[in-house]
Amino acid sequence: MSELLHAMGRFGLGPRGDEEANGDAREWLAAQLDWFEPTVPGTPPTRRQVADKIASFYATLERLRRERESGTGMDDPEQVVRRQARQNMLTDGMALIESRTASALTTQTPFIERMVHFWSNHFATSARKVGVFGMAGVMEFDAIRPNVLGRFEDLLLAAEQHPAMLIYLDQSFSLGPNSRFARFARRRGQERGLNENLAREILELHTLGVRSGYSQDDVTELARALTGWTVAGLLRGPLQRFSQDEPGDFTFIAGMHEPGTRTLLGNGYASDGREQGEAMLKMLARHPATARHIATKLARHFAADDPPASMVARLERAFLDSNGHLPTVYRAIIDSPEAWNTETPKFRDPWDWTIASLRAVGAREIEGRVMFGALNELAQPVWQPPSPAGWDDKAAAWAAPDALVRRVEVAQRVADLAARGVDARQLAPAILGERLSENSAQAIRRAESPATGLALFLASPEMLRR
Repeated sequence: MSELLHAMGRFGLGPRGDEEANGDAREWLAAQLDWFEPTVPGTPPTRRQVADKIASFYATLERLRRERESGTGMDDPEQVVRRQARQNMLTDGMALIESRTASALTTQTPFIERMVHFWSNHFATSARKVGVFGMAGVMEFDAIRPNVLGRFEDLLLAAEQHPAMLIYLDQSFSLGPNSRFARFARRRGQERGLNENLAREILELHTLGVRSGYSQDDVTELARALTGWTVAGLLRGPLQRFSQDEPGDFTFIAGMHEPGTRTLLGNGYASDGREQGEAMLKMLARHPATARHIATKLARHFAADDPPASMVARLERAFLDSNGHLPTVYRAIIDSPEAWNTETPKFRDPWDWTIASLRAVGAREIEGRVMFGALNELAQPVWQPPSPAGWDDKAAAWAAPDALVRRVEVAQRVADLAARGVDARQLAPAILGERLSENSAQAIRRAESPATGLALFLASPEMLRR
């Protein structure tokens, strides 16, 4: 198998059936660090447009709550409102999915595009929460993509300060227990306090990783430092008037912030408002445990479900030596022989496999609703992971028999749409090279129709792996 075909599958998003594969594989990968453009095809909705719909949803909830308290409203209107809000936001979500798909199908920098998908999953938010629906896609477009070739600390700050993350992990309404607003709320008989969700996930998932030495006190201290981090235009009640920024923008409200010096991992941080939390994140971004955590996830993604220790150590050193300069880490991935080992193929998750299949048949655009439906059927709905940990990156999560049956069904639908003019007998070896087994080649040759042959190729064991 040629190294370039291997690189297109393992490092990229799969070869395109309408393009020739030639050139030096490592040069092709390295050049993408200079070619990548963060913009996406089409005109997906902006953060402001999505934020306006979320703000309308919150305002409706607030109005209905007041009506219920006054005895003039329905007993439990929230379920109806949430259903209506999700439907109103569905159009935005489909447009965002369509742009994401078009970018993956047509990109000239599929290695960096894969890194966008990797980091989007690392900083996972979920559109299953109504207030995040639409914002999850916006976060990938305006926080992940512009920072995918920068420093990890810039990517970290952009992700944690994005409205999708702040809403998803309930940070936007977190109050310092001794903040000015919390004291005012207590005088009115209201208890609004600290929320530790964002702080916990930053330490456990986004930076240091589990069992890395931090304590519950560290979680609480970071949560206190992050109080006041919220989203303009999406606050409820009297808090709204303290937000002067445009709807959907990150904003800091001093009255929500817990005063005082904080301590994280033994380091002290002065009470500098917004800067206190930012200083903590910058320290975490450069921490050796963070380097090890990120290196392990990258080695698992590019080499094997059981990350090779030698590759983890190489990526960890590149991260630390460069102060988290991501292109330096990406070059270390390219230079890792473990990632070039064809004896340890990675099982493609549903998104990865669907994109690889569409690229193989030469597709360049797919309607958002079609992609949305296909990924729902394959149990990996776009931007809707089951938890803040994101989607699993191991074969065991995706290789169950029922999941494979669903892939066969989707493969047949793709083949029915693309079979005209596509000969799977020629396409399969062009896409898979030496990885195409004789069993798969024979099944394709014996297919009763071109569409069936193409479906057999797309659902073959070789196409299910990269």
